[in-house]
Amino acid sequence: MSLLHRADQLRDARTPFVLATVVRAERPTSAKAGDRALVLPDGTLEGFVGGTCAESTVRLQGLKLLATGESALLRITPDDDGPEDRPGAEGLLTVANPCLSGGTLEIFLEAMIPAPLVFVFGEAPVARALVDVAAAVGWEGRRVDEPGAAVPADADAVVVASHGRDEAGALAAALKARTPYIALVASRKRAAAVLGELAVTEAERGSIHAPAGLDIGARTPHEIALSVLAEIIALRPRQTAPTPVPVATAKDPVCNMDVVIAPDALHYQHEGVAYYFCGTGCRRAFADDPARYL
Repeated sequence: MSLLHRADQLRDARTPFVLATVVRAERPTSAKAGDRALVLPDGTLEGFVGGTCAESTVRLQGLKLLATGESALLRITPDDDGPEDRPGAEGLLTVANPCLSGGTLEIFLEAMIPAPLVFVFGEAPVARALVDVAAAVGWEGRRVDEPGAAVPADADAVVVASHGRDEAGALAAALKARTPYIALVASRKRAAAVLGELAVTEAERGSIHAPAGLDIGARTPHEIALSVLAEIIALRPRQTAPTPVPVATAKDPVCNMDVVIAPDALHYQHEGVAYYFCGTGCRRAFADDPARYL
């Protein structure tokens, strides 16, 4: 339960992670079905899904999934025939890990990516409705009453619906945070007046959607909120392929496996150089005779 509590903390902090759960363990393995671990964006692994060799594979494959936001069933086997990463059935990834003690592990890797965030300034009915509508489509809506509140760096949209209360300051904060979508809920006349107060460039002023939302004839607060969220979705960038997330890796000089360079990764210093290892056996072999592997 402590690990699941840690996962809840990461969700609350909007930190992406991978939840790794052992679903099948074929003897001899140290892991059992139900064992869990978390893979964090810096490569840190918390929990237990097997020995150091299995952890090394879970760490590497987990970081790859964070780049795509996908989930997969990882099968780790000591069979070393063929390439290290072998495609299987859809959603199944088989990795040959000769370091294993002889058994096979199947681990479900579930990528936990924060939902898109709509950050709303204001306490009026439209501001509250924006939070409701965002939740209805699987987004996260976060509302603040303080005009000087800091804009989260990962906000996908900032909507100012404070109806006259420090609107210019909130818009300026959103521009400074380089939020992809910035909007002001106001009439055309008042929107023009508020934008005229901003000490920003014409390009920055032109990037603000004012009045906010698509023209769908909205009247009620929830209809207005729907028009705003529809505009956010319509204008969000379309990616044809996931943006690669760099994963720092090194070759284990003993078994030649790729291992992640992470704060808690196994390593050994030799003549001022750090060498990384998939497990304690490889590190011990290297420490006994570095010249043999260099």
